[in-house]
Amino acid sequence: MTPFGHSPPAGTGAPALARLACLLAAHAPHDGSFATCIPGVHAIRAGSASTELVHGLHRPALCIVAQGAKTVMLGAESYDYDPSRMMIFSLDLPVAALIRQASTAAPYLSFRLDFDQERLGELILKVYPDGVPLLRENRAVHVAQAGEPVIDAAARLMALAAQPEDAALLAPLVIDEIMLRLLRSPFGARLAQLGRIESHRIGKVVAWIRAHFDQAIRIDELAALAHMSTSSLHEQFKSLTSMSPVQFQKTLRLQEARRLMLSTGMNAGLACQRVGYMSVSQFSRDYARHFGTPPTRDMTRLRDGDLIHAVSFTQ
Repeated sequence: MTPFGHSPPAGTGAPALARLACLLAAHAPHDGSFATCIPGVHAIRAGSASTELVHGLHRPALCIVAQGAKTVMLGAESYDYDPSRMMIFSLDLPVAALIRQASTAAPYLSFRLDFDQERLGELILKVYPDGVPLLRENRAVHVAQAGEPVIDAAARLMALAAQPEDAALLAPLVIDEIMLRLLRSPFGARLAQLGRIESHRIGKVVAWIRAHFDQAIRIDELAALAHMSTSSLHEQFKSLTSMSPVQFQKTLRLQEARRLMLSTGMNAGLACQRVGYMSVSQFSRDYARHFGTPPTRDMTRLRDGDLIHAVSFTQ
């Protein structure tokens, strides 16, 4: 049994998982996401299951759930992960998330390691000196079994987070170990192929849309930026993100509009203009389709229910 009352799934490195859970709980004393002294390493805690989808932008990272369970939705696809699995994000992606299993006695506890894309690229060259095998399917989100060596390394990294002087010297070595173990795993070729995307063509398009989400998209200009035909851009972009570039932009716009309305009290008309919509009625239709409720009603519901946490996250 873990200190929080739930047994880890068999075959997932139970002792290492229990240790990781203890260390995460120590670094995350209450609900929230907590940065450690190690750049890119975070401890995340939630004491109850979600009552609302939490919408936000997820950066490239490795996430390991030490306790509890979570579902992440990207476009029309959903991904479940729990202590038997880990999730890898290789692009900045607008997602929705739902914590399915958590309680005060057994909180949801998660480890997150943000990828250093430059370092990952260097390690890819070492693991695949002759080039990365080509794969037919490239999703920017991947769920895989969380093996004991990776879980043990994550636990050692969290232990170092309590020792800043040692962490400065040793944490980079443990981070390299984690990335190398991932690259040498059965899905390593997929990670390697995805790990190079951020600095390549689709990554450039994602970065442009993120920086200019309030501007009109011209597919031909995005294709030129990526040095691709418009048809290839659509195909590869959707293969990675499960969305077209226009859908990707729309999701970013709606997430930002919701954040603005709740955090600043901005009305729907001004918020829709701020994020690039030309029509308030179109904005309201898209908003209701995405969040399930028209903007004004959604704001009333969120404020009355004290559900500010459901608006945005980056984790």
